[in-house]
Amino acid sequence: MTITTDRIIEQIKFVRVYTLTLLADVDEADWFKMPAGSPTHIAWQVGHIAMAEYGLALFRQRGRKPEDMELMSSTFRKQFSRGSVPDPDAAKNPSPAEIRQTFERVHAQAILEIPTFTAEQLNAPCDPPTAGPATNMGALLLCPLHEMIHAGQIGFLRRLLGKVAVR
Repeated sequence: MTITTDRIIEQIKFVRVYTLTLLADVDEADWFKMPAGSPTHIAWQVGHIAMAEYGLALFRQRGRKPEDMELMSSTFRKQFSRGSVPDPDAAKNPSPAEIRQTFERVHAQAILEIPTFTAEQLNAPCDPPTAGPATNMGALLLCPLHEMIHAGQIGFLRRLLGKVAVR
């Protein structure tokens, strides 16, 4: 089976619908709650998904563009990057609305740009490397898988916050 950018876009969209379903009934007041024993909160998961989608579907594919600052600030990127530590203090984080807006902007831009990537771009070595295949196509393939991992964490946090499972 040949994997195309159209198929990857379908997967990215599919996972996003699932993630949004998980978030639909979570009060913004609960976004920074870290239930007992949890090292994370919903706000960090959503911010991290946005940061990673930018990194996998845009930055690794075509580098940083000046207009990317309108998608996501460097402060946001650093706050939600791999290895960052979630802070439950809402005052030290962007608001849930700001996180959602970044999450939506990055996603819309990725869906817009992915069809424009050439085979040469996609077959180029991925820089920086990812956990998957070492090409830009590998980074794109990882994008929906990565979001699904974090959607699972959001689902678990929902349960710890007393929400019912989403099917």
